[in-house]
Amino acid sequence: MVTEEEVMSALSKVMDPELGISLVDLGLIYGVEITETKVGVKMTFTTPACPMVHFLVSSVEDAVKKVEGVSEVEVQLVWDPPWTPDKMSDAGKEKLGLK
Repeated sequence: MVTEEEVMSALSKVMDPELGISLVDLGLIYGVEITETKVGVKMTFTTPACPMVHFLVSSVEDAVKKVEGVSEVEVQLVWDPPWTPDKMSDAGKEKLGLK
């Protein structure tokens, strides 16, 4: 059975290409839902106009598909609640000099 921990570990390897910080540490992953071999990922961006949306969604799909036991990945973009720097991990804040 696929676990949330395995999925989050895979997602922590997906880096924002401009900042060099994982999407997890940036607080862009809002949730993971696992149903047998299907994984749903709720994520957001710092702005709806982010030019990297398609690239990062594809990167998330590719990373999760590499988790053993995953047969399907569905990424849902959400804008509510809006992203704020408060959603970042302590490690992410530290890397950006916010802590």
